[in-house]
Amino acid sequence: MTEEILSVLNGEVFGVWFLIGAALVFWMQAGFAMVETGFTRAKNAGNILMKNLMDFCIGTVVFILIGFSLLLGEDMAGIIGKPGFDIFTDYANFDWSNFVFNLVFCATTATIVSGAMAERTKFISYCVYSGVISAVIYPIEAHWTWGGGWLSQIGFHDFAGSNCIHMVGGISALIGAAMLGPRIGKFVKDKAGKVTKVNAFPGHNLPIGALGVFILWLGWYGFNGAAATSVEELGSIFVTTTIAPAIATVVTMILTWVKYGKPDVSMCLNASLAGLVAITAGCDVVDAFGSIVIGAVAGVLVVFGVWFLDYKLHVDDPVGAVAVHCLNGIWGTVAVGFFATPSAPAFARGFGDGISFGANQIAGAGLFYGGGFKQLGLQLLGMFATIAWTAVTITITFIIIKKLFGLRVSEEEEIIGLDAKEHGLPSAYAGFSIMDISNTMTMDVNENTDLGVSDYDKASEFQKDAAVKVVEAPITASASGIYKVVIIAKLSRFEALKTALNDLGVTGMTMTQVMGCGIQKGAGEMYRGAEIDATLLPKVKIEVVVSKIPVDSVIATAKKVLFTGHIGDGKIFVMPLEEVVRIRTGETGEGAL
Repeated sequence: MTEEILSVLNGEVFGVWFLIGAALVFWMQAGFAMVETGFTRAKNAGNILMKNLMDFCIGTVVFILIGFSLLLGEDMAGIIGKPGFDIFTDYANFDWSNFVFNLVFCATTATIVSGAMAERTKFISYCVYSGVISAVIYPIEAHWTWGGGWLSQIGFHDFAGSNCIHMVGGISALIGAAMLGPRIGKFVKDKAGKVTKVNAFPGHNLPIGALGVFILWLGWYGFNGAAATSVEELGSIFVTTTIAPAIATVVTMILTWVKYGKPDVSMCLNASLAGLVAITAGCDVVDAFGSIVIGAVAGVLVVFGVWFLDYKLHVDDPVGAVAVHCLNGIWGTVAVGFFATPSAPAFARGFGDGISFGANQIAGAGLFYGGGFKQLGLQLLGMFATIAWTAVTITITFIIIKKLFGLRVSEEEEIIGLDAKEHGLPSAYAGFSIMDISNTMTMDVNENTDLGVSDYDKASEFQKDAAVKVVEAPITASASGIYKVVIIAKLSRFEALKTALNDLGVTGMTMTQVMGCGIQKGAGEMYRGAEIDATLLPKVKIEVVVSKIPVDSVIATAKKVLFTGHIGDGKIFVMPLEEVVRIRTGETGEGAL
């Protein structure tokens, strides 16, 4: 009697946890939205958020109509679930928990693609794609594994979706990004069409991107653990879901440190997600050692994947979705065949009857744990079958969408930004300054900028003029005796310049934060393995109007303060003014200053 009560209570507890896990997976939509927004440019932030929102909302509509029944309907020949409308015709007996749980997983699959196709995809085309993958592509292949289909019957194992979700989303992302083509300016080509340079487009808000990663990591405990049926199994899943991403991140940090000279922040954030993706398939049947190896390989794969897409395939993936989800979805699926171990609590679910298997069962142990090649072969079979299904169906989908609506926005829309052109949104950050005022994109010492001396008093006139250029209007004298001096300088030198001009007697000035470009060579910093194009640099523009104070004194003071001995210290523009009017009093000329 006691055992029966405990069994009922255990079932109720894990039934509640199942729904809590579903809620955590839904919360992952916020994580994807933050990661993709942070890793792309500000002018497309609203568009990214809208696509992530619609992935879930459109997905819900089509999942109600057909997706759920194709996934979990009565099995038909191991291929597809029987279409039905039980949610409408027999709501009292409807499987509410499974509907919600599988819906949030479906939305995750669709969302993966938005990052790879970001910043140049038509919104209507993306909405159509999202509906198709949620209605047909994902439900059918997921049925093979989780709905009683042919893969589950032979013992293929993908507990939480490395194969069914992440690899499917990653392949769709790869094909979509390839068909779209790169963002304007991503790749520099010679006259023969050969790519000669890969430009980096740094994400505009890494704090948001990092927040997204932490949200996703938290949600992943529900993603991987929601289907657990015992405390021991859940605890083991939490351990493996923690170890793999941590190891992956450490490996990526070391690898980028060695390869690029500095540990890459965005790549390490991607690595955490890569480790989570890789452990998802086998999180219930691997141990700590297996998790370490899976995570380490994931850390290498994410760096390799980003490099391979940029420099070999020349496919533009703004957020690294292909490297994270496709490559590590493949690796995670295959890894089950290597590292599945009978010591994992979930192995107690058994091997079926040895002939046929149920969902989340497994045919045997992995290669490294005495199981031979049987499970590895099954994992490879399931992986290749899913790849074939996804590649064919998503390609057909994109081709049809391209014919009907077009996939890519116009050049003008891309340059201006999708927020303005697709949604009539002036800015996703209205009321906030998004300019980089930290002056991190400063000039580095190199053969093009170094003038050989950093002391202003020791520098020659040529060196002074090269560092801080002075440009005067053709008219050398002002009839009014009033001149306007415009100084472009580094933000870091503003306070010193302001103090020096005040000491000179200048009592009024206008300061504006600006972005500008010159002919000088940039610092050559790396972002995600590609060189940052530093032709547009954050600067400050100081404008002063003088009459009694000699213009030459203003120029000399500015040049001395701004001089560091490198080209790019600043520029000074001098122009005569015919008249100045003070609006409040009506005074003109010198009296208006």
